[in-house]
Amino acid sequence: MVLSLVLTIVVLGVHALVAAVMTRFFRIRLSTDWGTVVYTLLFVPVVLFLLTQLFTGILGIGPNLGSPATVLAVMVGLPLAVGVTVDVLYMRSPEEYDLPEPQR
Repeated sequence: MVLSLVLTIVVLGVHALVAAVMTRFFRIRLSTDWGTVVYTLLFVPVVLFLLTQLFTGILGIGPNLGSPATVLAVMVGLPLAVGVTVDVLYMRSPEEYDLPEPQR
């Protein structure tokens, strides 16, 4: 029981990290704010869902949460919200970094 809870917390941490890194990647690579929002809301949940299938289905990590809606809310929705919040609120904007001029 305790091991299952600890592994679930680890999986949630991995999911939040994946969401934050993907959001950062989209913020750096896409030139528009709306592009970042659209790509984050479309692609990150799909990746988190696939990771949920891997961790809970194939590897059997995590407790029985009851219903599929609860699983999606806890394993996809919560890490998506945490990851995006960490990237948007606690990381500097990509425009704030000073990069050297490329040499020719």
